[in-house]
Amino acid sequence: MARNTAVWGIDVGQCAVKAMRCRAGDDDSTIVVEAFDYIEYPKILSEPDADAAELVRDALKQLLSRNTLRGDRVAISVPGQSGLARFIKLPPVESKKIPDIVKYEARQQIPFALEDVVWDYQQMVGGSVEEGFALETEVGLFAMKRDQVYRALEPFVEAGIEVDIVQLTPLALYNFAVFDQMPDLPDAEDFDPDSPPESVVILSMGTDTTDLVVTNGFRVWQRSVPIGGNHFTRALTKELKLTFAKAEHLKRNAAQSQNAKALFQAMRPVFSDLLAEVQRSLSYFSNLDRNARIGRVVGVGNALKLPGLQRYLTQNLGMEVVKPASFDHLVGPEVVDAPAFKDNLLSFASCYGLAVQGVQTPRIKTNLLPEEIATERLIRGKKPWALAAAAALLMGLMINYWGHVSAYSTVDPEDFQSGTTGASQVSSDVQNFTSQFNSSIEQLKKHKEIGVTLVHNVEGRRKWLEVLKAINACMPSDPEDNAPEKLGDRNIVFIEKIDSQWDDKLKTWASRVDKYYVNMVPTEKKEGADPGADNGAAMPVAGPGGTKSGDEEDRPPLPDGAGWVFEIKGYHFHNQRDSDPQDRGYDYLARTVIKNLQQQRVKVKTPDGEEEIPVGELGIKFPVILDPKPIQWFDEMAATPGAAMMGGMGSMGMGPMGMGPMGGRGLYSKMGMGTGGATGQQPSNKILDSSGTMLDPEEQGTDGRYDFIIQFCWQEPEETEQPASGNQIAAAQQ
Repeated sequence: MARNTAVWGIDVGQCAVKAMRCRAGDDDSTIVVEAFDYIEYPKILSEPDADAAELVRDALKQLLSRNTLRGDRVAISVPGQSGLARFIKLPPVESKKIPDIVKYEARQQIPFALEDVVWDYQQMVGGSVEEGFALETEVGLFAMKRDQVYRALEPFVEAGIEVDIVQLTPLALYNFAVFDQMPDLPDAEDFDPDSPPESVVILSMGTDTTDLVVTNGFRVWQRSVPIGGNHFTRALTKELKLTFAKAEHLKRNAAQSQNAKALFQAMRPVFSDLLAEVQRSLSYFSNLDRNARIGRVVGVGNALKLPGLQRYLTQNLGMEVVKPASFDHLVGPEVVDAPAFKDNLLSFASCYGLAVQGVQTPRIKTNLLPEEIATERLIRGKKPWALAAAAALLMGLMINYWGHVSAYSTVDPEDFQSGTTGASQVSSDVQNFTSQFNSSIEQLKKHKEIGVTLVHNVEGRRKWLEVLKAINACMPSDPEDNAPEKLGDRNIVFIEKIDSQWDDKLKTWASRVDKYYVNMVPTEKKEGADPGADNGAAMPVAGPGGTKSGDEEDRPPLPDGAGWVFEIKGYHFHNQRDSDPQDRGYDYLARTVIKNLQQQRVKVKTPDGEEEIPVGELGIKFPVILDPKPIQWFDEMAATPGAAMMGGMGSMGMGPMGMGPMGGRGLYSKMGMGTGGATGQQPSNKILDSSGTMLDPEEQGTDGRYDFIIQFCWQEPEETEQPASGNQIAAAQQ
């Protein structure tokens, strides 16, 4: 807002419309009044036969006919009893969070939904801020029902007057009191809540209500008392049996009446009621603020012109009640010296406060104008600028278009016909060649995919054979030229079948069989171990019950990702009762097959020849003996009628199996390895050789049979770790 902008403060009362046009003075302590108007209604608005809307409408038309409001801001007041004012002390809170706290308090203090009211708040002077936290903060919260705000604005809208500020009358009186009646206030930084300045009471007596405002310049308390000038008039009509108009005339001229004593006697109950309400209000305020000191009462409003009222209040309140003879900080000789202004000076206090809010920086600057109205005006104000910008843009486009049209009009298209035709032909050829090139690229990709698939199948068969070769290498065996004669002494394991299955989540499988895992790889002596211990000492293994043993720190991590789970099902006869327990049954299998699956080295082909690599580098991981069972002793089986052996003896042989690429899901989900020998019902103390001849277990040096299931996972190793394929070896040899 520009400093020299004029502001109209308009107060629509019950008896008249009061208006003042002001602008900022030469210094901050004064404002200049340039015009005023006092338009009294033919009837008081509260009279039974009065059309209030029509009377206000006519008064505003008369105001516009006498004065020009165009270009000036307009501030209006609304009755204090129509609004709500609350002063809230906030707890210590971050300064930036004060709006959120106030909104929460508004929901608690305002007895209506926030969507149904227009509300505003202001942080009062005082308090302090330390390290970003506001302490001893007091906030004024002001609200009014939305329909009442629009009802107050309706006559101004009909008259074509745009209102910029809507303020409660008690708050306008507060701004008036601080600006004009309290010139010696200390600075806000020097305000001490425990020792505040002397308070002033503004007693604004209207037609139907009296606004009581108590302020020390920094804090304000207000109350609307339901007693006004009309109550004196009604008392006269009741006691003296007069019409309302006659009683109003006698009230205004009571001092000159020949029967003044009877008039005042009739109005005495209203005097007493007004005094009681004022005393009760001031007493209540004193209880609220123990530190407050009330110095004087300033009376405003034309109703205070009633003879004897000022003296009556002074005598009974125990403090001076003064009526301003002039406004000390309002300048403008043409107005302040006008007889009409002097006669109605007391009724212009609220207009004065509204003007202060419009042209100065007041103590209370809240505004109850609905936000949607302010937004609509803002948009409307920017529309001319938007229209001007659009017109300028259109003008620029027109100039640019005219320039292109002028240049085009000087060109003969036939001169460029051959060139444009040739360029179009070249562009078409480029598009055709590009399409053919892209088609060839797609065909090349398809052929490459077919080639990769064919080569991958061959590589898969090689990997298949490498896994089977590794399994065979991990089986225990005796030297071919020095094999023990008896079966029970031979290092031989009989395999019935080998199955495999794809698993997308090997970690789930490993977690399920983890309890059967035993680390059979010898570890180096740890620091602090017995130096005399033998590195080849027997390693602890899990027993048939599946309980793990050994050093948990040497356990490898569980395999993760996708891969194949292999299952080997078989049995062995390396079981003598008088042998070392760790050389039979589960322990024998763990120390041979499981240990080899963990550390055995296998020869594979490389571009440089053959190389031995650990089975782990081939992708074999986490071998376990699944759900180990006890040894089936032949003598115990013989004592049990109907017992039968679970398989026959024979040399290990390869049966039919499915082939597929090993590098992924291409491998068939099942593959089988068969063994020689027969199965079925057999004598409990006999076993069969490969030709079906029954052999005596005692002669074969074995006392029992141990059946087992071994599982491990296989994951295709990284490209850099894979053994060379046949094509790579052939290429290297060339």
